[in-house]
Amino acid sequence: MNLAGFPAEYRASGVLLHVTSLPSPYGIGDLGPAAYRWVDRLVEAGQSWWQVLPLGPTWQGNSPYHALSTFAGNPLLISPDRLADEGLLDRAACQNAAFPAHEVDYEAVAAWKRPLIQQAWSRFEAEATAELRDEFAHFGREQAAWLDDFALFRALAEHLGSDHLQWPEGLKRRDPASLAAAREEHARAMNVTRFAQFLFFRQLAALRSYAGERGLQLMGDLPFFIAPDSSDVWSDAELFLLDDALRPRVIAGVPPDYFSADGQLWGNPIYDWEAMRRTGYRWWIDRLRALLSQVDLLRLDHFRAFVNAWHIPADSPTARSGNWQPGPGADFFRAVREAFDGLPFVAEDLGLITDDVYALRDEFNLPGMRVLQFAFDGNPHHPFLPHNFLHNTVAYTGTHDNDTTRGWYHAQDDNTRRIMWEYLGREPGDESEVAWELLRRVWNSPAALTIAPLQDLLNLPTEARMNVPGKPDGNWAWRTTEDSLTDELFQALRQMTESADRLPSTI
Repeated sequence: MNLAGFPAEYRASGVLLHVTSLPSPYGIGDLGPAAYRWVDRLVEAGQSWWQVLPLGPTWQGNSPYHALSTFAGNPLLISPDRLADEGLLDRAACQNAAFPAHEVDYEAVAAWKRPLIQQAWSRFEAEATAELRDEFAHFGREQAAWLDDFALFRALAEHLGSDHLQWPEGLKRRDPASLAAAREEHARAMNVTRFAQFLFFRQLAALRSYAGERGLQLMGDLPFFIAPDSSDVWSDAELFLLDDALRPRVIAGVPPDYFSADGQLWGNPIYDWEAMRRTGYRWWIDRLRALLSQVDLLRLDHFRAFVNAWHIPADSPTARSGNWQPGPGADFFRAVREAFDGLPFVAEDLGLITDDVYALRDEFNLPGMRVLQFAFDGNPHHPFLPHNFLHNTVAYTGTHDNDTTRGWYHAQDDNTRRIMWEYLGREPGDESEVAWELLRRVWNSPAALTIAPLQDLLNLPTEARMNVPGKPDGNWAWRTTEDSLTDELFQALRQMTESADRLPSTI
């Protein structure tokens, strides 16, 4: 979708569910059979979009917003069933899985799945067809700009530890002779990593093609900042504000807000935008191109940082001591628009937003976001109330950073509950009614696109929450089950979608 703003008559809807949350016997949702069944269910329910979180390889804390590489995919999402279908694994290798059904145990999943990928690589080396070998070789050439560095980074991280600043000086500073010796020493590990990336991209492309043929598009998510312990910072250190020891001079976060009284101390290094500008934003354009090869539309997380970002001294214990510093602004989006002949983006314009951020969003006609959970302060002009939604908007009950709507309501005081029921124009009801009441209001709003977290469609409590911002552990683990995805649920979703005039024109 090469949009810069939704067309005037566009009305559509979708569901937010990260791939890890899909049902699977292997401890984590993946790109296999359950994902295809999920696509079929969404299509049958009249949905136009499936929104996922970032798909990169996770590290400590398992956050998809803290990836080891902005270009790579998460090998934990590779489907063992698809590998067995292609003869790269024996079916028996997939039959010893024993994992909890309702949450992801990332450590256990990784320990089980990594040997499977190594087995698939050994099978590929010994038995792959000429066609598959050619496909793998083509992938390596096409992705060489990031893939070789990432493969070496992963091998070195396994061998020397995850903090590349603690590596020997030659490797830390990327001395050519040191890198050449390391590539020779870790050649097999690098090949396994390249192969895992090949499998991930291949499976995702097949799934996306299947969805697209059925009229379902994928919305992805672009984290604004890069993880400090990522291959990106190691391989392109000159593009970040680092000191002579290659440590961040300032780090990213946000000031005190709705989610945290001390703000949020994210710890990411901050871009050297002048260095980026001198290259025509080449690294960023490569990044966007890579992610848009995976999905049809990208949500630009923390959009306000394109205008200004909260710079925090690297040794600060909280985010309170930061200050706003300018980002690349309109110059960046002009370069991106020229490179892509369009701007297939949604601006995450939530939180402490100033007029200059809205001005940048509107200059390029980017859709913004609305979240109904934030609306009930008693102000009838609140922009997050459905009757005030603009058309060029993606509207939600809540996002992955919010509590479930049922959990949100349970935590509210009596005054907020009263305001909500008065807005709905009905007598107060039970908390079990709230999620679908608010979903119907979002669906019937003027917003061009509406998205429901699956947890709200399932009317789940706080225990099903995906993420608590500022909380370092215990997030990203929630999973659904096949038993929860009933015909009745998707029939109700289709009925709501049809009533709100959001069915695709082909349905």
